[in-house]
Amino acid sequence: MSARRACIIGHPVAHSRSPLIHRFWLAEHRIEGDYTREDVPPEQLPDFLTNLAQRGYVGGNVTVPHKEAAYRLLARADETADALQAANTVWLEDGKLVGMNTDVHGFLANLDEAVPDWQVQPEQAVVLGAGGAARAAVHGLLERGLTRVVVVNRTPGRAEALAIQFGPRVTVATYDELPEWLHDADLLVNTTTLGMAGQPPLKIDLSPMQSSGIVCDIVYVPLETPLLAAARARGLRAVDGLGMLLHQAVPGFERWFGVRPRVTPELRAAVLADLAKGGK
Repeated sequence: MSARRACIIGHPVAHSRSPLIHRFWLAEHRIEGDYTREDVPPEQLPDFLTNLAQRGYVGGNVTVPHKEAAYRLLARADETADALQAANTVWLEDGKLVGMNTDVHGFLANLDEAVPDWQVQPEQAVVLGAGGAARAAVHGLLERGLTRVVVVNRTPGRAEALAIQFGPRVTVATYDELPEWLHDADLLVNTTTLGMAGQPPLKIDLSPMQSSGIVCDIVYVPLETPLLAAARARGLRAVDGLGMLLHQAVPGFERWFGVRPRVTPELRAAVLADLAKGGK
């Protein structure tokens, strides 16, 4: 059998660490195959995905700005992709393009690994942002049984649309109202780009949070964002975004290459070493 190839599809995509992650696993499991980057402009996405096999690929990951468009091109999707109306992992079955969304898996697996007891008492979470990553976080938290998820976004309309999508356990709030919601929040999740390298910092007063609170930032460049530094200084438990990137990659690798890989300290160290070289 010829070597299997998969790819990450985005625009732009040069910054993606996905090839490093998947090539690490290919080498670890001694699998003959490869994983590459494909920069595909939005207008070319339908042709690219419908001709995936002719391009020599068994599947791939889909990243910004293509996740919703890719979902609409699928012959079949998993329950999570249907709920989010977005797909980040695709593969071919009997010549048909099928897919799933692994962002929820990545988000939850990262929390589970970093703070194994995080679900002991959590009832309320605050999620900053209302984009695709926020939808994944909200879906995952509701799936785990939280009674309330408060979505805070600078554009109220997007947050309200998210609340309509997920139902009465989702509340919309403004940044001015954030302190009162933080007081009762067991978990704060930043899904915005604020705090990312090249972006303005996310300036939030964490003093209203209880000392048992958890702060999760899906940003991983830098690994220690100003928000996470403030959380640690306050004595709160802090969860960086690198684990989400690593864990969301696991199901796709299993689909394409037939082995379920593990997220190990060695993999994390390899990605951190690459990030230390600079860039995003």
